[in-house]
Amino acid sequence: MRLLVTRPEEDAAALASVLAARGHEVVMSPVMSIRFLDEAEFPQRVWQALLVTSANGARALARRREAAALKNLPVLAIGPATAQAMADAGFRRIEAAGGDVETLAALACLRLSPDGGPLLHAAGSVVAGDLKAALTAQGFEIERAVLYEAVASDALPGAAHRALAENRADGILLYSPRTARIFVSLARAAGLEAALAGITAYCLSPAVADALENTAFLTVKIAEQPEQAALLALLDG
Repeated sequence: MRLLVTRPEEDAAALASVLAARGHEVVMSPVMSIRFLDEAEFPQRVWQALLVTSANGARALARRREAAALKNLPVLAIGPATAQAMADAGFRRIEAAGGDVETLAALACLRLSPDGGPLLHAAGSVVAGDLKAALTAQGFEIERAVLYEAVASDALPGAAHRALAENRADGILLYSPRTARIFVSLARAAGLEAALAGITAYCLSPAVADALENTAFLTVKIAEQPEQAALLALLDG
């Protein structure tokens, strides 16, 4: 299949290789770019553990000189890809949740104690789900360090525009509700919404699929679990 990959370039290269190995043709179609906030304030406290909700959060944390003093702390990552990014950054005590905020909060409640000290959440300027509210309700103190922002594109990438305009796309991979909303908005602005009726949207979670409400995709398929392996399994169906 010819598949549109909407992830930022930082995340798309490895995915493109996996798709190519499965025999798919990849159309790189990022609708957001990552800007690291290297000068942002970094909270200084005695942390019980680190919570990381994206691979870009891991990369942003790794860029900070403050990270060197944190590498022996327990790390709870939202999923396997984020856990790998933390390992690549030199962190050692890492455990992955099931791919969403709910399973990350549950893992934190299982592994950590509200009395053990505050938690540091390395995150972007926009977050999916309310991790802080979920853990505060369980008695934890959690502080969010905004270390990067994902900036929406102002136009559909040229490769995606051509693929849709020429009816040469079979599907699109969507990893977040925000990505889904941005892509649909850009397709509409380009006058290409009708072209979506010919392709399948492969969604990482029900929340991503919900963001496609009132769009005319040929089919919307949802991964059984909010993780890349489950999303890729949809392509074999």
